[in-house]
Amino acid sequence: MAVTQADIDNLNAAIASGERQVTIGSQSVTFNSTESLIRARDDMRAEHARAMREAADTRILRQTRLYHAGRGY
Repeated sequence: MAVTQADIDNLNAAIASGERQVTIGSQSVTFNSTESLIRARDDMRAEHARAMREAADTRILRQTRLYHAGRGY
């Protein structure tokens, strides 16, 4: 199941209103606590960001800088 921004918005609305039951797509999910809702929202955000990066086919470039402070013999 692909995560959409609407799914994340549904979780945000449930967190804001204090509800523990959320409908995502065609599934209705009841969470134990608000903490588990927040954890689910954070996981969905990460998955959505990963899917957007893959769709845009961008690469994260990493630079490494090395410094030498020796005597120079």
